Parts: sequence; C-alpha cells; structure tokens
Amino acid sequence: MCHLTAYIGPEIPFENIVVTPAHSLLVQSQHAAEAKLAVNGDAFGIGWYGRSKTPGVYKDVLPAWADDNLTTLCRMVQSHLFVAHVRASTVGETSRQNCHPFSWGKWLFCHNGQVPHFQQIERKLEQALPDALYQARRGSTDSEMIFLTLLANGLEEDPARAFAKTLEIIGQGTAPVKLTCVLSDGQFLWGFRHASYGTAPTLYLSRELKNGGQALASEPLCGDAAHWEMVPTDQLVRLDKGAETDAVKVA
Repeated sequence: MCHLTAYIGPEIPFENIVVTPAHSLLVQSQHAAEAKLAVNGDAFGIGWYGRSKTPGVYKDVLPAWADDNLTTLCRMVQSHLFVAHVRASTVGETSRQNCHPFSWGKWLFCHNGQVPHFQQIERKLEQALPDALYQARRGSTDSEMIFLTLLANGLEEDPARAFAKTLEIIGQGTAPVKLTCVLSDGQFLWGFRHASYGTAPTLYLSRELKNGGQALASEPLCGDAAHWEMVPTDQLVRLDKGAETDAVKVA
C-alpha cells in the first residue's frame, strides 16, 4: 500500500506538508503507522498547480528519503494546491511511468490500494476507454487505469457519479477492492475511500492549518495541522481554497 498527502489553501512551500511536520509524508515513507507495510520505498512524486491550468509533475523511482533533490524542491517551490505520493508497489514494476501522481489535462490523481483481480479485467477496462484516453496510458498499474476509467465515466461533469460507475466496473471480482484516492482539477481537491469488504485504506482531513488551508493525508501529519478526522468511506469530500468542505455520498 502507498501513502499520500495533499494541500489546498494560501500558497505555501511543499515542505510545510511533505517534509517538516513531525509525521510528514517523508517520515511516513519509512515509518508508516497505519498500514500493513511501514516502508513505502518504490518511488515518489509531487504534482502542483501554478500559473498554468495544467499541473506540473516531478517524480522518480528512488525512495523519497534517498533523493536530495526532493527536499530542495520542497523548500523552494510554493503552490496553493499540490498532491504528493510515496509508493509501495503492488501492481506494475517500479518505473517513472508507474509513479503517482498521474496527470491528464488539468487533472491530477493519486491512489492507495489495490484491485486484486486487475489482470482479469484489465483488457475490458482498456477496451472501454475512448481513443484519446487509451493512447494516454503510459504505465501498467491498476492506479492509472482507475484514473483513466474515471475520466471515461464523466469525471469532468460529475465526480461522484464517475466514482460510482467506476466502482461498479472494477468491483466485479471475488477479492475485495480497497482504495483511497486524492485528485484535483486545479480548482477543487477531492478525497475518497472505499472498500467492497473490510476496512478501506486510511485518509484523514484537517481543516485547522495555521494559514487557513486544508490538508488530506494517509496519516495525520502533526505539526502545522491539527484536529484530524477520518474521511468517511464512500463519501467524496471536496475542498476548495476558501476553506469550504462538501461531501457527497457515492452510491
């Protein structure tokens, strides 16, 4: 399983979320407390929004703690909206093409979890993609395929409905599907948890950052953010830059 975090609010350096908190994503990459695997060392990535409507992305196959460029980047680059991910691979080899976040147009997408029967439904999912999305696929992960399927199912128009339709498709197997997703279109930030059986991977929300921003994280970051609450399962939570939060049930 992977770990992820995301931020929306007034512009801040990445390091305020990714590096400096007592239980930052960088710490979680080696010492995750709420996962089967404590180490998430199969690559990392950060995606962020600036002047352009399309996001920037930086990712590599090194473990997050092994790349000095990451801490420098996080200290120097600021954004009002960014997502970051450390990977513990389950499907697909360790390569840049399989690193999160995945991007398409204005969208960014990170995923934690697994579709155990992915190989059995992969071809069906591919065939259902429009040509443009099929040609956009670069890696071999279930994560990227979930993202492309969400886009094919109307993510642009109705994110909650897109998740409902996608879960219906990928849930057609005997083993439980468990996933947590964070995604953004540059205006809003969404978080979602689901398990077809058992417990979904964790995702916490903090509305109490000192600067008025909001954060999502696989585990509470401590430090700059307080009063973390678990995102309910099957509730698509939407955050905006005005510190407003909405939640929609995914049926």
